[in-house]
Amino acid sequence: MLPMHDGSNPLLRFVHARGPEPALSLDELTLSFAALDELSAGVASALARRGLSKGDRAALVVRSSVDGVACLLGCLRRGVVVVPVNPGYQEQELAHVLADSGASLVIEDESCAALRAVTATTPVVSSRALLEEGAATLDAADVALHGDDLAMLIYTSGTTGRSKGCAHSVAGLSAGIGALMDLWAVAPSDVVLDALPLFHVHGLCVCLLGALSRGACTRLIPRFSPSAVVDGARRGATVFMSVPTMVHRLLGALDDEGASALSSLRLVTCGSAALSADHLRAFEARTGHTILERYGMSETLITLSNPLVGERRAGAVGWAVPGARVRVVDDELQVSSPGTMKGYWNRPDADAESFVVDGEGARWFRTGDVVTLDDDGCVRIVGRASQDILKVGGYKLSTREIEEQIEAHPAVREVAVVGVADEEWGERVCAVVALREGASLTLAELREHVKLAEVKRPRELVVLDELPRNAMGKVMKSVLKG
Repeated sequence: MLPMHDGSNPLLRFVHARGPEPALSLDELTLSFAALDELSAGVASALARRGLSKGDRAALVVRSSVDGVACLLGCLRRGVVVVPVNPGYQEQELAHVLADSGASLVIEDESCAALRAVTATTPVVSSRALLEEGAATLDAADVALHGDDLAMLIYTSGTTGRSKGCAHSVAGLSAGIGALMDLWAVAPSDVVLDALPLFHVHGLCVCLLGALSRGACTRLIPRFSPSAVVDGARRGATVFMSVPTMVHRLLGALDDEGASALSSLRLVTCGSAALSADHLRAFEARTGHTILERYGMSETLITLSNPLVGERRAGAVGWAVPGARVRVVDDELQVSSPGTMKGYWNRPDADAESFVVDGEGARWFRTGDVVTLDDDGCVRIVGRASQDILKVGGYKLSTREIEEQIEAHPAVREVAVVGVADEEWGERVCAVVALREGASLTLAELREHVKLAEVKRPRELVVLDELPRNAMGKVMKSVLKG
C-alpha cells in the first residue's frame, strides 16, 4: 500500500490525484500518474532507509528518463533538496557542484567516469537501483513541506567562473510554474513534448513539473532531433517547448509532411535565448504557428511572456507574467516575482551584488540583461550588461571559467573568450589567444585541453600577437567581438 500523503507539497498534488491518466511517455512506454505515484513513493522510502531527511541534498545526474523523473519526485516527497547536474560535466565542474551543495547522495542513470573520479566520499546509486530498493517496501510517509522550505538547488555559472546554486523554495517554484501554466492554459488534455534536459530550469521546472502540476502528460525526448519532435506531434502532442537552436534545426529538416504534423500542435514556445525574427517568420510560414517567445533564467524562472491569445511580437519577449513585476534601471532589466530564488546557496556576497531592495521592501533581482521597452511596456532584450556572460544554445556560460582552463595550456600566454554571433547557437564560444614565443596551437588541440562540458568548449580559435587593452590594462572584449 502507498504511504499516506497530506498533499502539502503543491508540486506533487496532481501526481497524487490523477490516477490512471497518462503522466509520462517515452518511445512505446506510457506510465500513468498512479504508477508514477507508486514509483516515487518507493524512491522516498529508499531515501529514508539510506538516512536522508528533509533538507539533505541529493545530486541528480540523469538524462531524460522515466527512472530519472521518479527519482526527482521521490526526492521532493522525502523533502530532499534536488540538485540537478549536467551529465556532461567533467571532473572540475562535478567536484565543485557536489562540494558546494554538500550533497549526501548522487543519483545517476549511467556510469560516468568523471563522476567516479570525484565521488570517493559521496555515495552513488543508480536510478534503477534506487527504484528497485523502493519496490521492496513502501514504509515512509511523505514529509510535510512548508512554503519556505528548500526544494531545489539549480546551479548556474557566474562571472567569477564559480558556479552558483540558485536556492528555490517549494512556494517559489509552485508560484512561478503555476503562473506560467495558467497563462498558457496548460490542462490535463495536453501532451507536452519535453526535448529539453532535466538539469536545466527550462526542461525540468517549466516543461516537466509544469505539465505534471496541471495533470498533463509529458512525452520525454531524451535527445532532441527534428524527427523525434515530428513523431511526438503525430502521436498526439499538443505543446512543444523549445530553444532557438531547436527551431533552427527543425527549419532545416522539415518536409511538407513534418510541417503538417507540427501544424496540429496547440502551442509552440521558445526561450532561454533570443529567437531571430527570420526564424519566427519562417516557422510560421511552414507550420502556421507563431512561436510564443518568453524570458526567464535559473534565478527567476519565467518572468516575461508573449500572450497566448493576441499579438506575439517578433524580437520581443513580452510582458510580465501574472504575479511578477519588472522595471528597467540604467537599461538593465530587474525582476521582482514570487518565483525568484531565495538567494544563492551560501553566497551572501553574490546576493548583495544581485539583489536590490526598494523603499517598500521589495527585492529586485538584477538580471544583467540590457533591454528596451515598447511604448506599451513590451520588453525586448538587447544583450548582456557583462561581456563575461555568453548565451550558447540556451545556456548561460561564464567566460572566466573557460578562460581559466585555456590559460593553463602551455602554449597560451594570454586569452580572452568572447561570444560570436551564430545562427544555430545564438552565440558560439570563440577563444582569442596570444601564444608564447615559438608555440603553436590548433582548435582541435585546444578543445581536447578544455575539460569542461561540450557546450563550453571553444568552437573557434583566433590567434593574435597581442590582445587589445585599454589604458587600465583591461582586455577590450568589445573590440575583439567587433
